[in-house]
Amino acid sequence: MLGTRMSAFLKLSKRDLKYDFPASIVVFLVALPLCLGIAMASGAPLFAGVLTGIIGGIVVASISGSQLSVSGPAAGLTTIVYGAIQQLGAYETFLLAVVIAGIVQLLLGIIKAGMIGNFFPSAVILGMLTAIGITIILKQLPLALGMTESHAFEIENGGGIGAFTDTVFSTVNIGATIICLLSLAILIYWPTLRGLNKLPAPLAVVVLGLGLGYAFQGTSFALINGSTHFVAIPTVSSFQEFTRLFIFPDFSQITNAEVWTVAITIAIVASLETLLSIEAVDKLDPLKRVSPTNRELVAQGVGNMTSGFLGGIPLTSVIVRSSANANSGGRTRQSAILHGIWLLLAVLAIPFVINLIPLACLAAILLHTGYKLAKPALFKSMYNKGLDQFIPFIITVVAIVATDLLKGVGIGILVAMFYIFRANIQNAFIFNFTKDSEADKAETTKVVITLAEEVTFLNKAAIQKQLYDLPKAVKSVTIDGRNSKFLDKDVIEVIKDYEQHALNKGVEIALVDITYKKQPQEQF
Repeated sequence: MLGTRMSAFLKLSKRDLKYDFPASIVVFLVALPLCLGIAMASGAPLFAGVLTGIIGGIVVASISGSQLSVSGPAAGLTTIVYGAIQQLGAYETFLLAVVIAGIVQLLLGIIKAGMIGNFFPSAVILGMLTAIGITIILKQLPLALGMTESHAFEIENGGGIGAFTDTVFSTVNIGATIICLLSLAILIYWPTLRGLNKLPAPLAVVVLGLGLGYAFQGTSFALINGSTHFVAIPTVSSFQEFTRLFIFPDFSQITNAEVWTVAITIAIVASLETLLSIEAVDKLDPLKRVSPTNRELVAQGVGNMTSGFLGGIPLTSVIVRSSANANSGGRTRQSAILHGIWLLLAVLAIPFVINLIPLACLAAILLHTGYKLAKPALFKSMYNKGLDQFIPFIITVVAIVATDLLKGVGIGILVAMFYIFRANIQNAFIFNFTKDSEADKAETTKVVITLAEEVTFLNKAAIQKQLYDLPKAVKSVTIDGRNSKFLDKDVIEVIKDYEQHALNKGVEIALVDITYKKQPQEQF
């Protein structure tokens, strides 16, 4: 009975399990090294990263209304988390800030602050997805070649150029390179092989990696044990050891002002990253479902409260894992929940097996995902849509790769706003010229200016220029404001000044319904 109720609450679907099960394995393989890398970059225990991934999969996905989003450690918060742990002096105090951040997110969801996500331009979101793809490729190349690299799995949201140029390169490892190339071949061609394609390609990649990693031992192709050539998760020999990995927050610091400052910072940044990711993932969804953003904030809030209470780090909806889920054929949130279960089982049951997986084969999975996000065809498609779409898109791509996710998206939005404002200025009015011809008088030109529905101060300069630049042949001007629901006072002042100017020049002028009209939100 309890299982039936739980299944109904989560709306689990056996029909979609054939899609979600293999997708969950892909997401698990992508998420595991990322969880570890983000924890390391944040200055937190390695187990905290895996724990956060487990919570993001099982807890957040169970509450979230998004079908494809996958949550986990917040890559964009690594700098903030690292600094906060140092600033607060104790990891237990930092955990209290994470719990409070979760409460703030929960409140944001309740007051319906998720609507902010509706204001991100489509070109910027597509640019974000493409930039993440390029970033993934840049960061995985060193691992794919078996080079010594300390940043590949640390930050997944932007900053690709910085991470790539900061790489400490060593000699290319031939064994790792062979594993990566063969893994890429499997990822590309495996789906075309009848019979074999029932087994998920990424799982075949991992099996290949395990086999070659063992076979190369004692040869010149050997991967180095205990190095960045292999996954490294905490190993526990008993359930008691597992429970000792949990760390609990220090609630005695609840009155510490610095804790609240950190908590609010985490809540705001994590919420923005989540809303951006949700918007992007919805665009990847082949079924074009729309995720409820307010419910997502509630889910993230509960997730961060749980993570902070048990010893984890902040989490958000993560675009890399989510895009891997979508590209692997995931249909519902079952895949995200299952990936959390696989993370838990990996820590409890088979850590020694997981630690034998070469990072080169996981890098191949991410390289394949990155290419799908940044296909050359997408650049061509955006260019064909016009410069007003292409320029914000390409600037967003460059800005995110050069800096980070939030800075890049902010720059992209500013550029997109420029085109929006320009379009608004150009569409503020319509000019119609007519000519009157009679036998006993010279040809006279009339102009009718029909104002748009919304005319703001942004349109003031354009309207003023057009009025004073009218040809001398114009002898009659009509300015029609009947279609306008809002006329800015500055615009009305320009029109009234021109009326006096026209009368002084002997031009007939008629103003139709040119009065100040309040915007709807000003009517109380």
